[in-house]
Amino acid sequence: MDEVTLLSPEGHAIGVISKDEVHTTDTPLHLAFSCYVLDDAGRLLVTRRALSKRTWAGVWTNSFCGHPRPDEAIADAVERRAREELGLELADISLVLPEYRYRAVDASGIVENEICPVHVARADGPLAPADEEVAEWAWVDPGELATAVAATPFAFSPWLVEQLPLLRSRGAV
Repeated sequence: MDEVTLLSPEGHAIGVISKDEVHTTDTPLHLAFSCYVLDDAGRLLVTRRALSKRTWAGVWTNSFCGHPRPDEAIADAVERRAREELGLELADISLVLPEYRYRAVDASGIVENEICPVHVARADGPLAPADEEVAEWAWVDPGELATAVAATPFAFSPWLVEQLPLLRSRGAV
């Protein structure tokens, strides 16, 4: 099983823990990332989390998220998870929100507590999402997504609800 990097409140690496053990009702601060994938037409890939996911099962979210392995560069982790989760190659990966941090509690009581740099990339090929990760997916207009998120935030992951306006204000999506 993969390990994730535990972080101090200041964002410094202080240890590792198994990915299977990190998300609990008392999740320690750890390193993650989010990625938003655009196609050549400027549409944004959103995914609906698989119903088997431990947290926020079945909600719509950004293209994909993940955790870099200890000593793995985040850009390498983004590319790895795109392949593992979406069967997708990426191009033009850029770090847009380097210091994004959030804490959210799922209805089950499980806590997300992450420093989560946010990336934007361009799809470079077809999708082949993994069933254990993605229940559904769609290419959407970013403005229409922003309208849907504002009207029904409960249908989306809390990190998407927070990140999307920040990305739009920077012209990233």
